[in-house]
Amino acid sequence: MRSLPVQQRVVSSERRTGLSVLQSVTAHSYRTLYLLLLVGATSAGAGELGGRVVSVHDGDTLTVLVSQKQIKVRLLDIDAPESKQPFGTRSRQSLGEICAGKPAQVDDRGEDRYGRTLGRVSCAGVDANAEQVRRAMAWVYERYAPKDSPLYKLQREARLDRRGLWAQDSPVPPWEWRERRRSAR
Repeated sequence: MRSLPVQQRVVSSERRTGLSVLQSVTAHSYRTLYLLLLVGATSAGAGELGGRVVSVHDGDTLTVLVSQKQIKVRLLDIDAPESKQPFGTRSRQSLGEICAGKPAQVDDRGEDRYGRTLGRVSCAGVDANAEQVRRAMAWVYERYAPKDSPLYKLQREARLDRRGLWAQDSPVPPWEWRERRRSAR
């Protein structure tokens, strides 16, 4: 095997190193691009959605038709009674009065673990999240609502006035009701 002069070996080595660096940068760029696309895809839903409410599932979940696609929306920061819980049916009816068949704007805040869009919903100009709490048809979901949320003030007022679910002697928040049902199984 023929040996190259030192100067040629260094140049050849630099070319290989340069190529390795280029390959490394290219591989890094692809990984970065992939991550950016992945992050973009998960947050692509964030923003405003406009459509019409086509169904109300319960007191904190509805479906909005947006560009001929049905989007299931979970109202952010509130938790309504479950259907078998006291005020469950009344809560669903209340959300229906506020939103059913009406134009809606959804401030999309991402998705929950069930694939539902999380958001603040305005139906014909009425903040449905706040109105459900004001009518005492839902609790502020303490686990997720920011501590400085204006929803807490609406809840305090409804409770003092003994409106809706607060007319009961000891209303049970839905998260506690679900936990009790799980424990009883």
